[in-house]
Amino acid sequence: MRKGFTMIELIFVIVILGVLASVAIPRLAATRDDAEVAKAATNLTTAISDITAYYTAKGSFTASQANDFTKITNALDKTGNLKVKGNTTCVTVTLPTNTTNNNAAASTKVELKLKFTNTDAVCKQLMKLPGVKAMCGKGDTESIGTGSSGCKIQIGGSGGIQF
Repeated sequence: MRKGFTMIELIFVIVILGVLASVAIPRLAATRDDAEVAKAATNLTTAISDITAYYTAKGSFTASQANDFTKITNALDKTGNLKVKGNTTCVTVTLPTNTTNNNAAASTKVELKLKFTNTDAVCKQLMKLPGVKAMCGKGDTESIGTGSSGCKIQIGGSGGIQF
């Protein structure tokens, strides 16, 4: 009698491996997307912090910073886009205009504008994160709009304090 596996045993092993693979592969893809969302949220927070720190230190933005965000932060590309999955734009940051360092500008609030896109699953998840909603001044039940209604983040001024 020859030693070895029968055809039935081999088929059972292949079926079991197929079932395990069909369970594991979607979980791996979901884990990869979760990592992309976390990375995008961290990069967005870093960009906002860097821009706020720059404005606090300098008191204004120049035209060169509005045209090259890499002079302020390394979390965005040159045009102010937050990219995910290599080349997909998820958020576009726009610097405020007319922010010179004088008494009138010091009393007015300065706001960053964030324009979200929801063309990618990672971008959709980023817009739903509680931290991103809080940063945009939205409640848990409110949603962040896309396009011009995205979100505004105040980085300068008195915040509405009346003297």
